Amino acid sequence: MSYEVVLQDKYYLRELIESISLTDSLDQISYNANIQLKVPEEGISFAPGQVIRISGTPFPAGSNKVYLLNPGVIWECNSSNNSTKHLQLNVYDRTIYLAKSEDEYLFAAGGTASQRLKKYAKDWGIQLANVPDTKQKLSKAIYRTQPLYKMITADLQETVKSGGDMYIPRMTPAGLELFKIGSNTTVWKLQAIEEVSQSRTLEGAVTQVKVLGSRETAGNEAPSPVLAVVSSDLIPKLGTLQRMVQDEDVKTEAAAKKLGNAMLTGIQETFSVSGLDINTLRAGDKVELGGLKLIVMSVTHQLGDPGHMSLELGSIELVKRRYFLNYG
Repeated sequence: MSYEVVLQDKYYLRELIESISLTDSLDQISYNANIQLKVPEEGISFAPGQVIRISGTPFPAGSNKVYLLNPGVIWECNSSNNSTKHLQLNVYDRTIYLAKSEDEYLFAAGGTASQRLKKYAKDWGIQLANVPDTKQKLSKAIYRTQPLYKMITADLQETVKSGGDMYIPRMTPAGLELFKIGSNTTVWKLQAIEEVSQSRTLEGAVTQVKVLGSRETAGNEAPSPVLAVVSSDLIPKLGTLQRMVQDEDVKTEAAAKKLGNAMLTGIQETFSVSGLDINTLRAGDKVELGGLKLIVMSVTHQLGDPGHMSLELGSIELVKRRYFLNYG
């Protein structure tokens, strides 16, 4: 097998590997691996908390292996014994600690998501890699007890609502980075495909948006003030499908119109693709399918020679609405 699993920077487990799957999604922070092993009779013990990494020859076949999941941590071990003892390891990259650890923070207005990420990292001893300037100034935030990942997500969502670019956190061997959605240098054309299915629906379509102001300024007995009403030219064709939105980060008519226009959408279209594995492909990467430029929303790799992958793809606009504007 052209894949290697190394435990505790010491034990090379290639000969024990039965299967490896990797799962990544825009709605989860941590790259997740499920590793099935034959367990040797002696010499190696496995336990949650141990350091582990996965590397492999990148697609298309090359001579040098690259890290696919590193640094990783064993989160769960399950064993079975049916003539041969087998072990199933559930592994995450180390961003899992951001999802499982809670804290409280108070941020004054004016900082950026990049600056806040650097604050989290300093407080928690997290090594950082590439953290670009997200540029958009954020409003005051009071984060009561909640997972750190939820705070990071809120910062990145507000960045997009304010007109900024879309970023997601990724753990790399060099440290935690902010990856700009669709910024991968190699854009794969999906050709070795077994199956493509397309879903088109009006469920989730929005042809008119009414953006409301704060209830505090209206008083308890009055309706919320309307900052803007934005309509789509698709109304004659699809009908009026109105979405009401009230966001404390949106305070002006200009900002309300920008948010409303970003939420307008017609027929919802997604693609499910299965085919030959491109083992370095991650959620958030841009790919090309039949001439369309699409974003990987989720991917599952079944590593092997050859391997197999399953993808869920959507447009950049759909990704923005679903994962950053909280409406899909």
